[in-house]
Amino acid sequence: GHSMGGHGALKLAFSDPDAWVSVSAFSPVSNPTECPWGVNAFKSYLGTVEAGKSHDATLLLQSRGPFPQFDDILIDQGLSDQFLEEQLKPSSLSSAAAEVGQKMTLRHHAGHDHSYYFISSFIDDHIAFHAKRLRAAQGAQRVAAGLTVGGEFGTKSEHEGKPITCQAMVARGAKQPLSLETITVAPPQAGEVRVKVVANALCHTDIYTLDGFDPEGLFPSILGHEAGCIVESVGEGVNSVQPGDHVIPCYTPQCNRPNCIFCMSPKTNLCPTIRSTQGQGVMPDGTTRFSDTDGKPISHFMGCSTMAEYTVLAEISCAKIDKEAPLEKACLFGCGVSTGLGAVWNTCKVEIDSSVAVFGLGAVGLAVIQGAKMAGASRIIAIDINPSKFPAAIKLGATDCVDSSALDIPIQQHIATQMTPWGVDYSFDCTGNTDVMRAALECAHRGWGTSCVIGVAAAGHELSTRPFQLVTGRVWKGTAFGGFKSRTDVPKLVTRMMNGELPIDHYITHTFDGVDKTNQAIEALHSGDCLRAVVQY
Repeated sequence: GHSMGGHGALKLAFSDPDAWVSVSAFSPVSNPTECPWGVNAFKSYLGTVEAGKSHDATLLLQSRGPFPQFDDILIDQGLSDQFLEEQLKPSSLSSAAAEVGQKMTLRHHAGHDHSYYFISSFIDDHIAFHAKRLRAAQGAQRVAAGLTVGGEFGTKSEHEGKPITCQAMVARGAKQPLSLETITVAPPQAGEVRVKVVANALCHTDIYTLDGFDPEGLFPSILGHEAGCIVESVGEGVNSVQPGDHVIPCYTPQCNRPNCIFCMSPKTNLCPTIRSTQGQGVMPDGTTRFSDTDGKPISHFMGCSTMAEYTVLAEISCAKIDKEAPLEKACLFGCGVSTGLGAVWNTCKVEIDSSVAVFGLGAVGLAVIQGAKMAGASRIIAIDINPSKFPAAIKLGATDCVDSSALDIPIQQHIATQMTPWGVDYSFDCTGNTDVMRAALECAHRGWGTSCVIGVAAAGHELSTRPFQLVTGRVWKGTAFGGFKSRTDVPKLVTRMMNGELPIDHYITHTFDGVDKTNQAIEALHSGDCLRAVVQY
């Protein structure tokens, strides 16, 4: 709360502390029985100031505190607030807290007054403050209800070392609906982890393969690579995760071996340790862990195969995350959202006050916009042929939106001559269309512009542009998984989400229950108004 509302928040919390998880306030009226506002209010509404003492936050804290329910109380106060000394009296509240031993963080901010601008300057801190405590309370409730992972698998699964029979959506052929089938998932071998898939988000890469455009696409196979999972059992030699851990499967592994020049280098995240077998649809030992009811093998996909209730992963593909993170949200960090953010932060390292152009406003493109805004870009141009996507782009930080299909000149010319004098500092292709990739390059700033290819083009397509575009200073680069080192960086992204620093709820536009609803999720993804469809198993 703020001002009188800030006092209201404190009064409610101190009157019934068991009903609340956390409390914070901006510039609260801290001791209303001792200030003109409060005196007038209590006399008008309650008849006397004495009657108001049971509603005074400072007096409540003195008489009832400390409150073990609140590990901290966050108060922000501007030092240029015109009401500070006569009306607000935060020192009275601070003294009461010290007197009873209640932890309270009172932050003073020079140059800030009583305005809403003051609130907006520090609201993110308050959101993160409450989010941390809400997550902790939610975890405690799960423990009390026996819903923790330990309650499900404990330290040893009843299926450890044995095959598991479960449901999966099997891709039997290109351009065919997925088939709901009963499959057998073999136990994990050395260096492998078997997991229960809790939630799976559909990515366009899954559809790209299902539609037959992936040169490495194999059938029959189990698709899916953007998921949140719980470790069920582990194979010999696995020590980085154990049963009950929460993990995000990552198609870009991270072996972290001292002799892996890719993992040891800060320049790349492209660990090649299991790349060859992963591309062949098998585990590192060259065999599969899936079989159908006839005992025939089913291929793996991108080292993940999360369109099944259980799957087997290489240990080096498992990013262990906080157990309190909701897997139906954290799953988004398995591919698209991480890729878009990382393209901005890692691959291009967009600076404050940069100009940016983003081609394609699906989940990846919107993540680029979100990342560019967080990086401090001052102008963000969003380009798509579907104007219905523009409101979401603007909400995340786009300053300009362009429907390239409505132009009578090429989009790169429109950006580099009409919207800007020389082009943008950074451009990003999030479409997979090679013509758009060229346009993105050619709208990059003469002399220093960088263009990043994120979208995956169909098999056989090639890039083209005039060499002069590169001779005159533009840089053309690409990114995979946004340059994030999966096992190191994905847990950090999840933590930022949990702290309120990195909101991602806006990407989830459709939800479904049950692995058998995956075809419906695919239909939603094809509809044009779906960013991410999350299927919970």
